[in-house]
Amino acid sequence: MAREQRKLAAIVAADVVGYSRLMGRDESGTLARLRKNRSEQLDPVLAKYGGRLVKLTGDGALVEFASAVDALSAAIEFQQGMAQVNAGQPADTALVFRMGLHLGDLIVDGDDLYGDGVNVAARLEGEAAAGGILISGNVRDAVGGRLKATFEDLGGLSLKNIERPVQAFNVRWEPKDWLPVVISEATTTPLAAPQAPLPLPDKPSIAVLPFQNMSGDPEQEYFADGMVEDIITALSRTKALFVIARNSTFSYKGKSPDIRQVGRELGVRYVLEGSVRKAGTRIRITGQLIDALSGAHLWADRFDGALEDIFDLQDEIASRVVGEVAPALEEAEITRSTRKVGNLEAYDYYLRGLAALPGYSRENLTEAQLLLAKAVALDPKLAIAWATQAFRCVGTKSMVRDSDPAHNAAEAEHAARTALRMDRNDARVLALSGHSLGFVCRRYEEAAALLEEAVRLDPNLAVGWTWRGTSRNRFGQHELAIADLERAMRLSPRDAFMFLAHGQMAAAHFFAGRHDEAVHWAESSLRLLPHHVTAHRVLVAAHALAGRTEAARRAWLVYREYDPETRLETLSERLAIPNGPNLAMFVQALRLAGMPE
Repeated sequence: MAREQRKLAAIVAADVVGYSRLMGRDESGTLARLRKNRSEQLDPVLAKYGGRLVKLTGDGALVEFASAVDALSAAIEFQQGMAQVNAGQPADTALVFRMGLHLGDLIVDGDDLYGDGVNVAARLEGEAAAGGILISGNVRDAVGGRLKATFEDLGGLSLKNIERPVQAFNVRWEPKDWLPVVISEATTTPLAAPQAPLPLPDKPSIAVLPFQNMSGDPEQEYFADGMVEDIITALSRTKALFVIARNSTFSYKGKSPDIRQVGRELGVRYVLEGSVRKAGTRIRITGQLIDALSGAHLWADRFDGALEDIFDLQDEIASRVVGEVAPALEEAEITRSTRKVGNLEAYDYYLRGLAALPGYSRENLTEAQLLLAKAVALDPKLAIAWATQAFRCVGTKSMVRDSDPAHNAAEAEHAARTALRMDRNDARVLALSGHSLGFVCRRYEEAAALLEEAVRLDPNLAVGWTWRGTSRNRFGQHELAIADLERAMRLSPRDAFMFLAHGQMAAAHFFAGRHDEAVHWAESSLRLLPHHVTAHRVLVAAHALAGRTEAARRAWLVYREYDPETRLETLSERLAIPNGPNLAMFVQALRLAGMPE
């Protein structure tokens, strides 16, 4: 079975303290008690909280949960149950467990798990006290304020075979808070029927819950609330999302609701929650994006800043959170769509077409074309699918896949014009259509205007800043282009299309005469996508004008493999930049490197 990388699963490792001693004293009795405790204590809490028993290792167990809250709840209930079982046992025969929890990335290989997430959980378990639970700092951040438990900070622990110290917390709880619920058999009054969940919208839906103020400082409450309002406002700017209004989400303020219940009550697939913690003049914000249907964590991060200007910090963090959450939502939606079988709807075909694009190979572009064509056939008014179809034509041109440039340009213009006719209020449509009209159809002025409107509508749209930077490069505004591209990379540092921003950054530095910086960014782009033709072209030119003739010729030989038909007389069409100083600089550089006339 193929390996799969899984993001942010909660792992629980457990074993019996002094197991070898117990086995040496009474092997059959120890095994019998161990099996009984697994069936009567472990199995019920796994069923209750959705834990997957990965494997048993003699006295130990490794369990995977979709959420940190479920994992820690199960661990506490299990330890609480074992404490009750052991209350009537002699101390020298009692089975006492210790447990470790970590929230991290995993490698799933069949029915087994590997990776740092597993290793850290296992090492924490080894450091836990008998009957105790030790958790890592990211588990602490994920569950803070949501469970009836306290956390003793043990500082950074040096764990065997783990490179960096791991922030660890000892979990404490009051037994009265975790007593099992007993339903009397004499109870005859039926429970009220649960409220029917609201139907999910036809696009990604999200609710942003009030962030927990972990500072112990009531003065920070306004900061946390204001930041959540800014995040809701920023998310609402993109028509890609259905965002629940502030008044609804703030009804959960001061509570610790079950995320799956929030999803049912608000009719959303995703929930963003977080916390604010102040320490001296510094403040730390943590955020978690959760799938409300499964409770699985999809993304988590933390943001630190100084309190010198709290309102600027509030704006900055809100922007950074949105820049991280939007791609994570898109990735989750693409994953969801790829798991669907049978009759797909237009939006799912669009998502699959979008997912096919980043590779920019001939096969990727062909697959994207077919999928996007199905999307607009099912829903001719799906503007974002038309705009993405236009952007597919950019890939066809930029990677020299257009055997018929005139046809590719006509297709790009038709798709872009259709998208703009359907919806000019969607920043993504403006950005993708504008870039396509500029790059493929050479309508530079119109493209610049559309890209200006895109970033005005949605200042957190990373692709909008990338393409506005590209547009500014064409007009010789290289320092402004660099500022736009830096903003795009800051907004979406793990974007699948980041190789494009790096390539344009290389071009901007090249045009500005900074050849070493141009080489640095071109090589960075090629590390992300080795066949990115634009980056290869800039690499050749930058080496040539820097006087590194041999390096330029070597780079030219590689570039020629990707674009064997290139000539200086067709360079303007290849580059999609107007005649002027920029084009002259490229012609001079590539002539030095050996490009034929």
